[in-house]
Amino acid sequence: MDDDKEKVKYLTEEEQQKLLEKYDPEAGTRKLKGMLGYIAFIGLLAFSLFQLYTAIFGVFTAQIQRTIHLGFALSLIFLLFPANRKKRQKGKFQIAWYDIVLAVLSIGVGAYWPLFFEDLVMNVGRLGTLDFTVGLLAILLVLEATRRAVGIPITTIAVLFILYGLFGQYMPGFLSHRGLTFERMVQTMFFSTEGILGTPLAISSTFIFLFLLFGSFLIRTGVGQYFNDLSTAIAGRRVGGPAKVAIFSSALQGTISGSSVANVVTSGAFTIPMMKNLGYKKEFAGAVEASASTGGQLMPPIMGAAAFLMVEFIGNGITYWDIAKAATIPAILYFTGIWIMTHFEAKRLGLRGLTKEEMPSKREVIGKVYLLIPIVAIILLLMSNITVTHAALYSILISIVVGFINKDVRMKFMDIIYALVDGARTALAVAAATASAGIIVGIVTKTGLGLKLANGLIDLAGGYLIPTLMLTMVAALVLGMGSPTTANYVITSTIAAPAIILLGVPDLSAHLFVFYFGIIADITPPVALAAFAAAGVSGGDPLKTGIQSSKLAIAAFIIPYIFVLSPQMLMIDSTWMEVVWVVFTAMTGMIAIGAGVIGYWVRGMHWIERITAIIIGLLLIYPETITDIIGLTSFAILLALQYFKKQGNKNLPTILDNGHNIERID
Repeated sequence: MDDDKEKVKYLTEEEQQKLLEKYDPEAGTRKLKGMLGYIAFIGLLAFSLFQLYTAIFGVFTAQIQRTIHLGFALSLIFLLFPANRKKRQKGKFQIAWYDIVLAVLSIGVGAYWPLFFEDLVMNVGRLGTLDFTVGLLAILLVLEATRRAVGIPITTIAVLFILYGLFGQYMPGFLSHRGLTFERMVQTMFFSTEGILGTPLAISSTFIFLFLLFGSFLIRTGVGQYFNDLSTAIAGRRVGGPAKVAIFSSALQGTISGSSVANVVTSGAFTIPMMKNLGYKKEFAGAVEASASTGGQLMPPIMGAAAFLMVEFIGNGITYWDIAKAATIPAILYFTGIWIMTHFEAKRLGLRGLTKEEMPSKREVIGKVYLLIPIVAIILLLMSNITVTHAALYSILISIVVGFINKDVRMKFMDIIYALVDGARTALAVAAATASAGIIVGIVTKTGLGLKLANGLIDLAGGYLIPTLMLTMVAALVLGMGSPTTANYVITSTIAAPAIILLGVPDLSAHLFVFYFGIIADITPPVALAAFAAAGVSGGDPLKTGIQSSKLAIAAFIIPYIFVLSPQMLMIDSTWMEVVWVVFTAMTGMIAIGAGVIGYWVRGMHWIERITAIIIGLLLIYPETITDIIGLTSFAILLALQYFKKQGNKNLPTILDNGHNIERID
């Protein structure tokens, strides 16, 4: 069948961890032992208990809540994340004396607001020498912690914004501003709620932490493996089954995962070897998993925790449920697009589904459907009038009950403790990223850069919407490279979204537009972290995997334009009939585009047919009555031509070659 075909070889947990550490900075933590190991363990546990306490009994004053959250995160990052991740000794990272010093300084920074709250409030705007020193130290610690736990890209962006804030008077044209003094910079960054202690960290210290904790408890219930089994039971027997299992499983994993790379490695360790064994090329197998796993960040209800930030950034009375509801149809279309293309690729290659022997027991899969109760519960709770905080708390309790019911894992007291520790560990990088994102937001607010860039983009696009969208797309793709979901959204929504909003686009459409392209940066070369991680699992070429991923995720490059031009897709001020029609035409268009990209529909397609199919798909996706009519008519004609040509080939007599029958291949 293919040179890539080989016996299925699943990655061990150790191999998965190595891949995560290579491509996901959040996974590269030290394995501390002895006294420091106990200190880190207790610190992580205390972090979770603090967050649970404030969730149950109410949060403290903004500055106190956020600095304690920040102090926990920074000190633990310096203990757990090495300055140089490449240096190892005997399987664990070596801790340096300066890491301990930085951890202690971080505790001091975290305690400063709680200890001197009244004095700081009374002296607002006036910084003493100690205040200035602590504030400057906080900025430096945040930048270094972000570099260690999140990566260089977002740290570099934050540093550039600080430099812009300080030396803006030397910038050319519309970018010029008066420039901030060092004192004003420090005051904004740490002694106001417009910088490090701004909205991003506020969301991290409340909603995001609890949902990451929920994900940690959910994993302890055994739901991760169940996602794979359920996906295999539903899609495994279909044409090219393992690829469809990967799509379905990644969509489910995305409901709880906050990382594209983690999704790729955990789900891909199961699905990619199966795809290779079936006959998919290494790069295609990796691309299916990478594009599907990245799409998991677009899947409600969690959406990489960005949905909670979106509520605060958009305002205007919008609720979390409004965002989750609006994101549902685009997410379905995204996964449908990948599903369609993998189906056509499987048909083109003549790939089978899994055999009955390779399938899990349906009785066992159905018998464990109760593992989905926490996910269903959190969706229902978020739909109700209950607060997001209480929805997360109740869902955590439900997860514990479900974990106790599942006889395969049977959650015990220490499992609860480990879940609390793992949840806090997951939150460290998010806290650092949101703190750095706060620096960026603070500079944008103080200098008016957001509006300046928005006007600059519009002027460059000649004041037209489509060119502005294209320029904004490029900006979001560049800004989103190498950044985690939450920081990614903060950056793109602050810098890129205002340009679209100025042209009259609804706020929600504009924010989802930049959110989509920021996320797709994970599979867009040259960075493409999710694609590179998938290539690490498949053994394929990373760059080719990234290119294939971008092709499979073509829906993500088209769908945002649809919901900007036609907000009905987001169920904004629309009837159900309008929503159904937009979804129908968009889905039909995705079939045509998928066939054109892969080169197979009912039969193999000539290059002219492929180009025609893509044009038809774009006509159907564009929300206009005339384009829908032309697109549907052309779709029917091309489908009929494909069908009749295939039937004609079937009726042709077989060709004899040296007395042997040779079947006609479409």
